[in-house]
Amino acid sequence: MANSDDMGNAELGQRLRTLRRKAGLSQRALAKKVSVASATISLMEAGKISPSVGSLKRILEGIPIGLSEFFAFAEEPDETVFYAAEDLSEIGSGRLSIKQIGGNPFGRSLQILKETYGLNADTGRVLYEHEGEEGGIVISGRVEVTVGDQRKILGPGDAYFFQSSKPHRFRQVGPEESVIISACTPPTF
Repeated sequence: MANSDDMGNAELGQRLRTLRRKAGLSQRALAKKVSVASATISLMEAGKISPSVGSLKRILEGIPIGLSEFFAFAEEPDETVFYAAEDLSEIGSGRLSIKQIGGNPFGRSLQILKETYGLNADTGRVLYEHEGEEGGIVISGRVEVTVGDQRKILGPGDAYFFQSSKPHRFRQVGPEESVIISACTPPTF
């Protein structure tokens, strides 16, 4: 049986989200039921905070499920087909919003993202490198994409596709935020 010391925040958050949904509760409904801020549950599910055992126990009582059942829970691959906008997981921060479907640690092989780059937002000065492939289509705004020694500014309708092992970076340019729909395999966030 796993415990909170050997379970990462992302796995704990995904497990909590899955069990909350199976119980038919929204984040707000669960938060109200156990008298915690809905932002706390959102941050836990996004893997951004690690709850104390006491706060996790309190939240699980609203589902209801005990701590031992929570850590023993074995997730089957997600069979969800449709996702409401509020069901997408926020995995970005600051001026870079990244909302995710799929790509969870429970068996998905494809990660689909809606990336929103606020004015002057970027993925950082250090270029990313990871295994796999990724591609996307710019929906609105303009974004500068750097892959290896290649750099190009893409606008609405433009697309990219590359091996993720090449160093890469995304940067918003222009007067309006940029939105990209992207996918990568295997999941990397």
